[in-house]
Amino acid sequence: MKKDEYFFTYPEFNNIREIVMNSVNKFPNNRAFILKDKEGNLYNKTYAEFIKEVKDLATGLYDLGLKDKRIAIIGKNSYTWALGYITCLLGGFIAVPLDKDLEFGELEESLIRSKADAIIFDEKRTEFMEKIKLDKKTNVKLFISEADVIEIQKAGEKLVNAGSKQFDNVEIDSEAMSILLFTSGTTSKSKAVMLSQKNIASNIVSMRYTEEFKETDVNLAFLPFHHTFGSTAMLMLLSAGAANAFPDGLRYVAQNLKEYKVTFFIGVPLLIESIYKKVQKEIEKQGKTKLINVARKVTNFLDKIGIHVKRKVFKPIIDNLGGELRFIISGAASLDKNVSKFFNEIGIKTLQGYGLTEASPVISAENCRYIKYGSVGFPMKDVTVEVVNKDEQGIGEIRAKGPNIMLGYYENEEATNDVLKDGWFYTGDYGYIDPEGFVFITGRKKNMIVLKNGKKIFPEEVEELVNKIDLVKESMVFGMPKGDDVVVSVKVQYDEEIAKEKYSNKSFEELEKIVWDKIKEMNKTLPTYKYVKNLFMTKDDFIKTTTAKIKRFEEFNKIMANQH
Repeated sequence: MKKDEYFFTYPEFNNIREIVMNSVNKFPNNRAFILKDKEGNLYNKTYAEFIKEVKDLATGLYDLGLKDKRIAIIGKNSYTWALGYITCLLGGFIAVPLDKDLEFGELEESLIRSKADAIIFDEKRTEFMEKIKLDKKTNVKLFISEADVIEIQKAGEKLVNAGSKQFDNVEIDSEAMSILLFTSGTTSKSKAVMLSQKNIASNIVSMRYTEEFKETDVNLAFLPFHHTFGSTAMLMLLSAGAANAFPDGLRYVAQNLKEYKVTFFIGVPLLIESIYKKVQKEIEKQGKTKLINVARKVTNFLDKIGIHVKRKVFKPIIDNLGGELRFIISGAASLDKNVSKFFNEIGIKTLQGYGLTEASPVISAENCRYIKYGSVGFPMKDVTVEVVNKDEQGIGEIRAKGPNIMLGYYENEEATNDVLKDGWFYTGDYGYIDPEGFVFITGRKKNMIVLKNGKKIFPEEVEELVNKIDLVKESMVFGMPKGDDVVVSVKVQYDEEIAKEKYSNKSFEELEKIVWDKIKEMNKTLPTYKYVKNLFMTKDDFIKTTTAKIKRFEEFNKIMANQH
């Protein structure tokens, strides 16, 4: 396949307002959001109802003196969050999405750094808001709770009914900063990324070219909206006239997939792999492992000759996942090849994408007709990807250029100049492009272990192997200082469930020995310089970001602190 071969059509748009208004005009009676009341009953917001609420809220916010101002949003994924965010984008405000898991100091610091004029927050953040008001360190003049949003809407509705045309007359500057969001990490280290509506709109257009979305689709919004992949996915579904629904929490995944009749979701590997493990467990319990594996081979063969029966053959498995699920995109980290292969072979398209906040966020993605396990697909339409400063294996730093690349880091010229050079964005990720044009990621530049002899090891590659050990829930490979060199080491969180099932009478020390023996076996499949020489084991969760990425620096410091 050539890079410029895309399979679906979608018009070009310059900004989010154009995208949403196109859907409102085209699909006024479609469901935009599927919601749940306090009794657990489902109800819908149509595109026509949603745009009315956006218009009323924007008009109410103008009346409060917030025209062209910066509005922060914090809280779990919800209708109020989506309404506030899209009102900002369509109404000419600047949106500042904040991580709902920020501690008080980090939250206050983010509000100071972003110069937010107002904040929309959910009830869990009420105590923090009261403290921020008392501190008076921020620029925030208006603290808007979920209940306040409804009152502001009502006030705006009266103004609209009285003839206010402020919202209708807003002109969006597609190239100006419209979204300011912080990258993962602690506030002192996180950077504030400036994105324009053109950045996001171009990425939505690219994704609509690459993947097939239908107006009948229902997205379960797992990824936090303060991450670009989460909020852009929500907008992408709106661009298709489809619906978004909100999960009740990880414990209710199976229930939510069923009750919302979910057809699509974007998830982190941890979530997708956990669903996979539950499915495999059920198959084993029923003694159908061999039968399913044979059926996969047969349906794969039939697929090649144009007989598509996967969803019929594997209907019982799909029914356990709600019955409608047809499409999964994995982002944020590498997904185990066996997991994506399994889902694809039972008729649920499972694709990998690759991106960063700075790229709004997608740089490359697999297409449903072109999958190469282990890759992150092809560069998006309008995005050019190159690998520079290659080593002898052809691995080098990935850089990208396109209309999706950020404006820069807010008030941080030095950091901006480090990554933006001659229009190219240097991702800090290492990888290669194969002869067919598929992009492969080998690891993060900052995570790379460099030995004294100059040999380089990407922890992610070794972790993939360690994570296949049955007792291992998750792992982190790192370089342990030893004199003037480092030793390849691993910290493992063992799986308590597997330990109870398969090794019920074993002590912690015995479990540790089992894992260590299996790591030594794994070592034999690697070049000697990649051998893991130290094991640290725990039953505790790793310190993580909200997209379930391990905070390596904090974990490393924790390990080192325990050595003294």
